[in-house]
Amino acid sequence: MAGSSAWDVVVVGAGAAGLFCAAVAGQRGLSVLLLDHSARVAEKIRISGGGRCNFSNRDTTPGQFSSANPDFCRSALARYTPADFLALVQRHGIGFHEKHKGQWFCDDSAEQIIAMLLAECAAGGVTRWQPCAVADVGRVADGFTVVTDRGGLRTRQLVVASGGLSIPKIGASDFGYRLGRQFGLKIVEPRPGLVPLTFDSLAWAPFVPLAGVSLAVEIATGTGRSQARFSEDLLFTHRGLSGPAVLQVSSYWRPGQALQIDLLPGLDSAAELRAAKAGSRRQLGSVLAQWLPQRLADAWLAAQGLAAERPIAELRDRDLNALAQSLSRWSLTPNGSEGYRKAEVTLGGVDCRELDSRDMQSRRVPGLYFIGEVVDVTGWLGGYNFQWAWASAAACARALTSAQAGAVVAQA
Repeated sequence: MAGSSAWDVVVVGAGAAGLFCAAVAGQRGLSVLLLDHSARVAEKIRISGGGRCNFSNRDTTPGQFSSANPDFCRSALARYTPADFLALVQRHGIGFHEKHKGQWFCDDSAEQIIAMLLAECAAGGVTRWQPCAVADVGRVADGFTVVTDRGGLRTRQLVVASGGLSIPKIGASDFGYRLGRQFGLKIVEPRPGLVPLTFDSLAWAPFVPLAGVSLAVEIATGTGRSQARFSEDLLFTHRGLSGPAVLQVSSYWRPGQALQIDLLPGLDSAAELRAAKAGSRRQLGSVLAQWLPQRLADAWLAAQGLAAERPIAELRDRDLNALAQSLSRWSLTPNGSEGYRKAEVTLGGVDCRELDSRDMQSRRVPGLYFIGEVVDVTGWLGGYNFQWAWASAAACARALTSAQAGAVVAQA
């Protein structure tokens, strides 16, 4: 390409995975160009964790990730751990704290993680072009040609870190899927993940007034070996259900499947209701409100055809048993989800069987790499997807080579 610039590595996508890969590669002596069609870097980092960035999870294992090839993530996760990234955070003097189930958050702001990654890129001499859209990618004998709206370039190695389709308002793109297909790679059909679920408006009408109510539940979907089960907080919304419980299970839910929800996990509600009945004139609603938010208790009883004001002593044991069963075995079938606009991640992506798990390189196209969310690896809620970004980026960056070396450099 006449007049084009030449690079050891071009990274497309300045999100978590792209920034980290570029930084590590640059610090290993490679000439690196980082491109992104958006003017700002790392918007997902910026908005994550309520603005404090849940940057990893202490307890990360391959078991917290889903993929059509479940073992694929093992190698990268084993070679770049949460402790490794935490050490980087600490070297930059970023205060952090641990919350629910091993989640690590910044004490102050997600902007600190972004600043850290940009500083690491600067230390590696990484060049950034932003905003800069990629119009075309071609294959040549010694690498790739890339046509951008800032001109053409050549690169020996191309890293795709363009993310998925979730949260389009911050610049989500299908670039990685299109490029993968262009080079003959299989794509696992993308769909929204970690997303609120919705229900038929008529069926959901009794629960609309409960919007904002939350409680701890046990939730499951699927059957047998394909069943997924979580113990988390559930949140009622105007259109359906959200909160960590539903976000977690949504990544495993398929259209037409029911959710099974235990609203009183760990409680033998039948025995408790019968005990409350003995010698008591308390109203049913006040008894149930011992374990459920009052609004939910009242709405639940109404849905069961029971008056909240009715004395519990008037109910037969079999009626109390039926009430208890309705609370512990609530089964309902979503009609869909809130879609990519509210999905925290995108499920599916470049089929892992197309990539080498040691370095994220395409098996079909030497020098072409895919990392982060664009790959068919999706973690649970709680910092796991960021850890996959760091781990897959590190695996890739350590395998990239300089034009002078002509061979894979040793892992640091």
